[in-house]
Amino acid sequence: MNQLLRFPTSVERDPAIEVWMNEHSDQLGLIARYWFEVIRDCGDDVRELLHDGHPTACVADAAFAYVNAFKAHVNVGFFRGTELSDPNALLEGTGKFMRHVKIRPGGEVDATALKELINRAYIDIKARLPGR
Repeated sequence: MNQLLRFPTSVERDPAIEVWMNEHSDQLGLIARYWFEVIRDCGDDVRELLHDGHPTACVADAAFAYVNAFKAHVNVGFFRGTELSDPNALLEGTGKFMRHVKIRPGGEVDATALKELINRAYIDIKARLPGR
């Protein structure tokens, strides 16, 4: 199965994401900002846009990760999460493709494991794109 969620309007840096981050300037927003920066830092080919109202990262136009802030937690999500190796069992969710990691203020998250998961998602989406 190689269905990809494609966003041809993704850009190198979407000003709407900075607006979103500024509107989420509380503790949850700071968590979301940190993890979106980690996602952005995966490679020079990362593009972004707001999708369904939250920051979304792509390689070219193929989505691989997002962040979203809720009332009590932040999700770091993966569009092909069901196919990612997750040896630390961080991923949650029951969707056909997507999975996420919940981060709560004051809660503990294995930052190293989550960074590895983000990198795996980035590498996975690149491998699914022709010519990459």
